[in-house]
Amino acid sequence: MAKLVSKTYGDALVELAVESGQVDEMLEEARGILSILQENNELSKLMNHPKIVKEEKIQILENIFKGQVRDELTGIMCMLVSKGHYKDMESVFIYFIDRIKEYKNIGTAYVKTPMELNAVQKGKVEEKLLKTTHYAAFEMHYEVDESLIGGMVIRIGDRVVDSSVKQKLSQLTRELSKIQLKVGECAP
Repeated sequence: MAKLVSKTYGDALVELAVESGQVDEMLEEARGILSILQENNELSKLMNHPKIVKEEKIQILENIFKGQVRDELTGIMCMLVSKGHYKDMESVFIYFIDRIKEYKNIGTAYVKTPMELNAVQKGKVEEKLLKTTHYAAFEMHYEVDESLIGGMVIRIGDRVVDSSVKQKLSQLTRELSKIQLKVGECAP
């Protein structure tokens, strides 16, 4: 059900953003709204409180967002609350953001390395990804994972490229254990 709600409302927002020519503006505002929703536990508690009626919840959203973001975004949030779908609001905005990034041909890459990369190294990683994928741009997310020893792990969507030393050592260990099994099988 949540997936249907996020798709229905998210698709409506995408269509509205494209038709109105406000893709970039609505994308940035949606990111801001999502950030507020994810970081503000008090708002979530308030919006999920069973003793607060829908009309009051809608008024709270309008007080927070009206005039700060486009009326269409405030309107969709109020509609979600009026239909009893506040719990799906984050997923609606996540869906919308993902679809707009798809529309704009922007990929999201998660890069793990054993040490912090400098700006030049990050630029080279992004440049290589742009050359080897169909994306026009990337949102890059870097993370340090010292257990990798060397190399890097890159995840784009459901694709993972693992060129880390940790992975290569693990692969070598598996291959060596197969060799040991075969040698053991030959013994009388």
